[in-house]
Amino acid sequence: MALDESNENDEVYDIDGFSYVVNKNLLEKATPIKVDFSNYGFRLDCSIDFGPGGCGGCGSANENTEEGSSCCG
Repeated sequence: MALDESNENDEVYDIDGFSYVVNKNLLEKATPIKVDFSNYGFRLDCSIDFGPGGCGGCGSANENTEEGSSCCG
């Protein structure tokens, strides 16, 4: 997940004051997509398996592991 400008290959969703830009090819593979925000970043849930560490925003922990994980390293 990153800041991006939309183009012809994207779908754009405006939800609660936020614009979400999703590549159409990724959307086909990842549907359904759910983004949750917290005080510590975001959590992304979708149909793609990110493996044991999962994927979340900086500071967010993956609930599936004891230690937690983040895509930020």
